[in-house]
Amino acid sequence: MLQFRSPGENAIAVDIRDVIIAGWAGRDTAAVQKHIEELAAVGVAPPSATPVFYRVSADRLTTAPHIQVLGPDSSGEVEAVLIGSAGRLWIGIGSDHTDRRVESYSVAVSKELCPKPVGPEVWPFDAVAGHWDDLILRARAVIDGDGVLYQEGPVSGLLRPELLMAKWKGTAEPLGDGQAMFCGTLAAIGGVRPGTRFEMTLEDPVLGRTITHAYDIDVLPVVA
Repeated sequence: MLQFRSPGENAIAVDIRDVIIAGWAGRDTAAVQKHIEELAAVGVAPPSATPVFYRVSADRLTTAPHIQVLGPDSSGEVEAVLIGSAGRLWIGIGSDHTDRRVESYSVAVSKELCPKPVGPEVWPFDAVAGHWDDLILRARAVIDGDGVLYQEGPVSGLLRPELLMAKWKGTAEPLGDGQAMFCGTLAAIGGVRPGTRFEMTLEDPVLGRTITHAYDIDVLPVVA
């Protein structure tokens, strides 16, 4: 059971049962195809569809301020996260933390291997749906001891949540109670690389508010 809070709302307790990660969720199909070809050149198999919906275990979601990962080859990805609870849809922030070495031979397995940190604050989705494209995602990471801007950009480069939900469910219905969906990410500034801390922000410049969350990454040794 995860606990969330929202300004002006009662505490929200969610028993997460389904976690869906939308991949290849960009609006620019030509740019998506170019990225597929770039990754194929370094051995990453192309997706079966675009967007594609990966599944991970529900217990991968965590609001903890630190995670443990096996080996030094994982990194975060800031994403807006939809959560269904008590008949309502909420929007928050999360990181699709992924093992990059494993990703080269199985994207699905690489995502299951790592925890998926999410922030404990959420907003009602209907409060931002009308100005969704104005929202901004941002991530900073501590890499080799230095804090760097890792990702930044508007969500307008990604497919709208309504379309993602419809493509995954095959209907116009929103997520059900206990379902969570990661809505796609932005390119990493300077390329994908590991760090020891990941800080993320979802900014709403229209209503003048932000959701933030950060987590530290403890790397466990790989023993043969």
